[in-house]
Order: sequence, then structure tokens, then C-alpha cells
Amino acid sequence: MSTDPETPDAADGAAEPTPHAAGGEAQATDAPGGTRPKRTRLALWVTAGVVAFALAGWGAVAAGSAVASGAPAPTPTPTATSTPTPTADPGRPAPTAEATTAKIRTCMVGAAATDARLGAMQAHVRNSNTGEVLYDRGGQTASRTASVMKVLTAAAALDVLGPDYRATTTVVRGSEPGSVVLVGGGDLTLSATPSGTQTVYPGAAHLDDLAAQVRAAWDADPANPPLTKLVLDASFFGGDEWHPTWNPLEREQGYMSQITALQVDGDRASPFAETSWRSPDPIGRAGDAFAGALGGIGTIERGTAPADAQTLGTVSSPTVAELVNKSLIVSDNSVAEMLARHVAIRTGTGNDFAAIDAGVREGLDAYGIDTDGITVTDGSGLSDDNAVPPAYLTELFRKIEAREQGLGVIRDGLPVAGVQGSLAYGDRFFGDNAVARGAVWAKTGWIETGYTLSGIIHAQDGTPLTFAIYALGDAPGAIPPSSREAIDTLTTAFFRCGDNLSNG
Repeated sequence: MSTDPETPDAADGAAEPTPHAAGGEAQATDAPGGTRPKRTRLALWVTAGVVAFALAGWGAVAAGSAVASGAPAPTPTPTATSTPTPTADPGRPAPTAEATTAKIRTCMVGAAATDARLGAMQAHVRNSNTGEVLYDRGGQTASRTASVMKVLTAAAALDVLGPDYRATTTVVRGSEPGSVVLVGGGDLTLSATPSGTQTVYPGAAHLDDLAAQVRAAWDADPANPPLTKLVLDASFFGGDEWHPTWNPLEREQGYMSQITALQVDGDRASPFAETSWRSPDPIGRAGDAFAGALGGIGTIERGTAPADAQTLGTVSSPTVAELVNKSLIVSDNSVAEMLARHVAIRTGTGNDFAAIDAGVREGLDAYGIDTDGITVTDGSGLSDDNAVPPAYLTELFRKIEAREQGLGVIRDGLPVAGVQGSLAYGDRFFGDNAVARGAVWAKTGWIETGYTLSGIIHAQDGTPLTFAIYALGDAPGAIPPSSREAIDTLTTAFFRCGDNLSNG
């Protein structure tokens, strides 16, 4: 389930340059005019060497040059006032600065990384400051992310929509006398509870506020007949309400609503419970709630609003920044899908599930990280068809840690080990792993075929790391719930190693 349950080699240094051999041994040649005994030639060379030594090496340099070229070395004629100028030996390269040797890292995490509960494990770790890859196991392979996908959805929404964007629900005059149209603007947080009540969505708009605006505007015109008909327009979102790859148990068990442009409280049976049963008809439930708040309605039907109809009332959702926080801290699936759908609509790719991939990828392009190979099937990560390489996440989290391009909103909305959100549950970072509490900011993920965790570690040695761990199985239930503990143990091992983490 995409919402996490509430119960729940060191690189070799460059080789030192090897100098070329200085020119070959010199061959003496006879002087013109006849052949001289070998003894005489040898004496001349010895004499030249003695003189050269007495002249502080000048003759030696000249002789060396002659040797390199194969010509006989001339015997120098010194003068009392000359100052010889040394020449470079072309056979010997000039010395260069010693090559820098790559850091040898020695901290291994082999025991933690080979825990059988991790299944087909993929992992990737970078030094967040330098971008250097410290650990890589399948980091370039795109695989299902579970709820870690919400980080990509959030990043795309912040770029495409902006942190202050709000979704608006509107009521307009209907085409028939005595009718109004409730137009869903894709706000899944809109609440049927009384104004002033705080639901699982802080700052949510309330239907009774909207109904009061409509009633006041309607009654202000004495020519209006009594309000008797309510039309429900949910056409802002199109296509299927439930993705075909999602298990319907996610709705029944209270982790996900159907995705409609008109619904209230994320279609929860209880607006105050994060995990709460959801209905098969969120549009109808929202219509019933609004009709009750408005009063006098005898007919409710589905339809669309007339073009250029008079607006009678509007209410707006929390901001994108607030919604991002909600989608990450407690891994709210419905809010993540709401954001993904708005991104698709704003980018012009469409208003259904099929439009999400192109819309979200367009938003991610703003961060300058190659998205080739990424597949975005939904905004929440509930689908097994999502695919993101762990290496993409570690690079994106570098930008999140640096708070680049407004990504500090995500940084502030991440669960923290032992402190807040889905990493503060009793089955996370306990026992020996408690040493990393307060030092891991990461998004959790859980679906039937795997568990994931990706984010930021402030390591024991002070180094900021970015990491991604996937524990995946090839069938539902292949990865046990205790995989979360195995993931936490590997994360804690990264925390202990810091910049000394070895890829060996």
C-alpha cells in the first residue's frame, strides 16, 4: 500500500607519470684525417669530463645534449668571464605535480546490504555536497518506487503550479430556473464538516461556507425562484476514477479514494482519520452534503455548467506548499493524485491518468536532471508500473537538501526518523537503529511488492548524504513487513559510515 501503515571500490588514483628513457648511449666517431687509436679517443673523453666537472657542470650539459642527438660532444674552451646558460635535456620530461590520489574509503555495509528481507535490493548513495557516488547497487535501473513517487509529484507541482496555487470549487447559476451547478475544481480536501472544524486537512475549505455564499447571492435577487435543483459538474478530471493497476482493497482499507474533481474530505467515512474507508461514489456523497448545507434541494443530477454562467460562490483549497507537506508527512495518496492531475491539466497534457507521465516529467525538467527511463503512471506511487532509477532520486535530493528552486518545501515536509510523520511510527528506527533518529529525512514507501526509502542523511561524521533504497519482490507479499527494519538498518549503516562509505 502506498500509504505507510500507521501501525505498523574505492576509485584508483591516477598513475604517477613514468618518464621516457634519456637518449641512448653515445657512439664516438673518428675525427677527419685518419684513424686514431681507441686509447686516444678514451683519453679525450676523460679529459673532457674532468674539465666539465671543474666548470660546475656546463660541459656535462653540453655533452648530455650531444649524447641525446648522437653527435660527438665538443670540448669546451672556458673563459674567465663567461657565464654558461644551462639547456634542458630533451630526453627527460620536466617534473610535474604529483597526481592526486582518490580517497580510499574503508567503511563497509555488506552485512546490512545482504539481509534476505531486502529481496531484490537496489541502493544508491551520494555525498550531497560533492555529488560523488559512494555506493551503488543497481542505481541506474528504473524500478517501482512505491510512495517515494510522491517526491517527484511534489517537485513537479512546485514548478508547474507554484507553492501558492489553490484549487477552487465554484457554484454557478444553472440553465434551468431554480437550479445551481456545483463545479468541482479538483479539490479533494474540501470538507463537509462545519466551518471551524479541523479535519485531516488543515486549512481545508468547507461546504457550509460555500452554501452560505450561494444562498446570500440567490436571495439577493427577488426575481429568483426558490432553489430546488442541484447539478454536479465533475468534468474537470476525465477518464477512469480508479487506475486499473490499483488493488481495490486500497479503497476498502482506507488508503485511497477514487480520483474525482468533486469530493469531500478525500471521500473518507471519517474526516478525522488518516486511514478511513472510502466509497465507490465520491461525487454523489459530495452532492448530498452540499444539498444538505444549501437546503431546499429536491433534485440532484450530474451535468456540466453553462458557459459564462453567473458565479454565486467560491472556496479554495490549501496551497500547493501545504498540500505537498500533507502528501509527504503522512503519505496521503489522494492529495498526491490531486497534485499530479493539476500538473497534467496546467501543462496541457490532459486531465486523466494517461496525461500524468508527460505532465510530471515536464515539471521535473526544470531541475535539469535527465528523466529518460522514468515512467510516471500515477502521482501516489501505488502502481507497480511506476519506474524511477535510485540514482535519479539521489540527485534530486541533492537539490532538495540545498533548497534549490523552491524545493525547500519538500525538505521541510519529509518524515524524520523517530521525530515526525511515517518515520516516527514504533516500528521504524528502533533498537540499534535508534542512533540515526533525528538524522534521517526521507520519504517512505510501501506497496504489496516492495518497500522503499529515499532522502537525506546527516551522517555521524557530519557529511550530508542522499540515498535511495528499494527492497523489491516479484510477487505480492514476497517482501515481509520486517523489510522496513532491514531498510532502516542499512540506512543506519550509511549514517555510521558517512563519507568513508565504501562501494566495495
